[in-house]
Amino acid sequence: MTVPGTRSGQLTQAGGVWADVVGQEAAVAQFRRAAAPEGSLAQAWLVTGPPGSGRSTAARAFAATLQCEQGLGCGQCRACRTTLSGTHPDVTVVATDKLSIAKEEVRALVMTAQRAPATGNRRVVIVEDADRMSAGTFNVLLKSIEEPPPSTVWMLCAPSAEDLAPTIRSRCRLVTLAVPSSAVVADLLRRRDGIDEQLAVRAARAAQGHIGLALRYATQDGALAAREESARTLLSLRGAGEAVLAAQGLVDRATAEAKEHADVVAAEEKERFLRSAGIDDGKVPPSLRSQVRQLEEDAKRRQTRLVRDVLDRYLLDAHSVLRDVLSRQLGAEAELVNIEVAREIEQTAGRGSGRITLGLLEAVQEARDRISGNVPPLLAIEALLARIAVSLR
Repeated sequence: MTVPGTRSGQLTQAGGVWADVVGQEAAVAQFRRAAAPEGSLAQAWLVTGPPGSGRSTAARAFAATLQCEQGLGCGQCRACRTTLSGTHPDVTVVATDKLSIAKEEVRALVMTAQRAPATGNRRVVIVEDADRMSAGTFNVLLKSIEEPPPSTVWMLCAPSAEDLAPTIRSRCRLVTLAVPSSAVVADLLRRRDGIDEQLAVRAARAAQGHIGLALRYATQDGALAAREESARTLLSLRGAGEAVLAAQGLVDRATAEAKEHADVVAAEEKERFLRSAGIDDGKVPPSLRSQVRQLEEDAKRRQTRLVRDVLDRYLLDAHSVLRDVLSRQLGAEAELVNIEVAREIEQTAGRGSGRITLGLLEAVQEARDRISGNVPPLLAIEALLARIAVSLR
């Protein structure tokens, strides 16, 4: 099969730098056409898709195609390999696990975008979390998006186009990714990561198309078991008191997980800073203490964001459990996502009605919106679990 945008059909759509961009045939074809010599290459792109759909993977693959020494995205030349590994001098990737991307970071990106490529065909700037920019930050970016240098390509990644300011998204070419099927994700885990077939299928089904989450379930000891236990706890809630205790336990676990990760990252960042400043005894001079305090503030913001991300992961799992309950209440024959707790799902479905379960599904989404809107996570989780406990009695 020859793919539009390749020369002489030397690569298939699944080959080269695109091998890990799974379940996105239409998007890959769009990128490949644009990168071809006869294609129309936009200088600003907006790559959207649900979490875990592979936005950043697709953006890096496109950047590698633009830098490829063969112009094919071969995956073998030095330009492809360095782009995919994050070491190409003309490809800048920005990702954040903090609450937002600061204006100072974007100003630095704009300065980078103005420079001509050092060794490659293009200068490519990838912003993996463009939805975490504020309105003021978008304004900093706008002029560079409107009038980039001839050899610069911007790639912004976000869950949806609506997450970006209208002035930004109207100047970008949109590529929308789909949620890959569980079968496609399981195949990727087997092929790329060497995961056992049975575990890959189980992890992919639990992750519901989220590639990164599927890998976590397949490789982190106890992750799938903890997910199943959370599902059983959710379906066994019978009163407000139980709901409050369960909510507190969830938030405590999320906080501990986030703090552990944030502490590791903070220690690494501080070590890099001290090393770059030539400090090897840990004694920070007064002139540099403000920068150390900034690193500490960044660590706090990172932990806050990670707590929300962990809780959002739980809410997505809760949504899948309730959707399985609704599926059985409506008599649908679709395979359950949470097969391991099928007995509890059947019992819950028999006690309630589809109308009530549908309302609970909406309540889960409301809880997600509240947490992302800065409502204290404990309050949002308590309110949700209390409603579920009362409704599922």
